[in-house]
Amino acid sequence: MSEFDDIRPYYDAEVPGVLDRLAASREFIDTLMSIKYPLMGHLAPWLMRPLIARVLRQTFAKIHCVRDFQEAVGVSMGNLLQKIDCNLTVSGLDKLDPDSAYLFMSNHRDIAMDPAFVNFVLYRNGCDTVRIAIGDNLLTKDFAADLIRINKSFIVKRSVEGRRDKLAALLQLSRYIRFSLLQEQAPVWIAQREGRAKDGIDKTEKALLKMLSLSKAREQTFAEAIRELKVVPVAISYELDPLDAAKGRELHAKQTAGAYQKEEHEDLLSIYQGIVGRKGAVHVAFGEPLEQGIETPEEMAENVDRQIIGNYRLHPTNIIAFQKLEGDQPQLASWKAQMQCDWQKKTRAFEARINAMPEAHRSIVLNMYANPVRSKLRLGLG
Repeated sequence: MSEFDDIRPYYDAEVPGVLDRLAASREFIDTLMSIKYPLMGHLAPWLMRPLIARVLRQTFAKIHCVRDFQEAVGVSMGNLLQKIDCNLTVSGLDKLDPDSAYLFMSNHRDIAMDPAFVNFVLYRNGCDTVRIAIGDNLLTKDFAADLIRINKSFIVKRSVEGRRDKLAALLQLSRYIRFSLLQEQAPVWIAQREGRAKDGIDKTEKALLKMLSLSKAREQTFAEAIRELKVVPVAISYELDPLDAAKGRELHAKQTAGAYQKEEHEDLLSIYQGIVGRKGAVHVAFGEPLEQGIETPEEMAENVDRQIIGNYRLHPTNIIAFQKLEGDQPQLASWKAQMQCDWQKKTRAFEARINAMPEAHRSIVLNMYANPVRSKLRLGLG
């Protein structure tokens, strides 16, 4: 047994067995049915279950290794982006060495699509896809763990309790990330913070950066340990957030009731809605590797934040939301000039989207879209 067996992605030899398990999982089939075919699943589950199982077996029969699985995902994602009219653009990738294993540290807005877009861009440009850090809070079902681990994801143990167990889990995570990058030359994706930035404020957690240094050699400084990981900040921006209304509802509940109670399968439904929902334009911006001048976690967090906020591509929705809340600013004119679009049409569509939400949630969602503008203005970034 390897020390990483309980968190690592699946190996190629494990793929056929995992797929057989998924195709036979009634819980997986019922979850797919409840998300994609809720009416038929309610009226005739006895009819739908064998049909879904047969489709799964036919699909899985063509997949024999992790690369086969990811190629199938890549084809499906390309078709999906066309179907939902998603305009995906990328910048900064040309500055990176395609043969190097980087630790891509990105802002976090969508559970599945943030790393999926990074992977899709890398795949389309002939680069190796990443190993993805996923919290075990999303893996309450065995089939969910199978699905993510077959897609080169590894598990972050967030649910452990007790100081000693938490430290052991963090050390194992740190060692696995370092092992992936330095020993196996496998690139890694990790979010800059635990959980999505539902309020639109991208801020790096210093505790995350300290975790990365737990596995360093005793004689290494923090700067030396981080430099060899080749950390690259990544900024992902969505013109439209498919889950903006849901995030508004959750944030409103926390503001008014102090807590938000998730429904059963809500995380899985959020993943599905995030995948298939309209996003408009999406931009993935790769920054510069953190190589020099990083001596402490505080300096590293500041550098990552500055790159993510600086490289974040604003969309008309961000500008419209900011102007609705705070009026005009001199800097907005130059940003708007770089966006070739019908501003009246964009404004009408965005207003209709916001007005379809409960009135109490609207300012929360507007602030979510406006905060990337505020972040840039606060740092004086154009």
